[in-house]
Amino acid sequence: MAMKPVTFILNGEPKAAFTEDGQNLLDMLRRGVGDLSPKYGCAQGSCGACTVLINGEPQLACLVLAESVEGENLETTAGLGRAGLHPLQEAFMQRFAAQCGYCTPGMLMAAKALLDMIPRPTRDQVIEAISGNLCRCTGYEPIIAAILDVAEGRQAP
Repeated sequence: MAMKPVTFILNGEPKAAFTEDGQNLLDMLRRGVGDLSPKYGCAQGSCGACTVLINGEPQLACLVLAESVEGENLETTAGLGRAGLHPLQEAFMQRFAAQCGYCTPGMLMAAKALLDMIPRPTRDQVIEAISGNLCRCTGYEPIIAAILDVAEGRQAP
């Protein structure tokens, strides 16, 4: 099997890795560059645990071919808190929006993409933005509240 070099920007840092034909981005991030923040969930694009941002757009890393990110800008939750906690991370903690935490990286990236595009979204826009991310623990209300807290520029109670 032929290995191909892929270069990209990951959380603001230039990266290079080798990928095999057909390898998905999730596998390359986790095994190739050691970013374990996107989670392996369903491998079918159904759960959202592997959500990353590619050029600011939320994408499911399990469905993206690794070789397709050549020259692209990727963001994962590992890059959110580089200078302290990101406001979304803080709000998730304050609202208890992360219980088991497995869905949290994907939820955070979906929320970040939304807030980057629409700084003051409505509740319906938040629900739509996270609709591709499954959570079995929280019932979604604490997650929605945390995202709205950040959008409204307030600290959670």
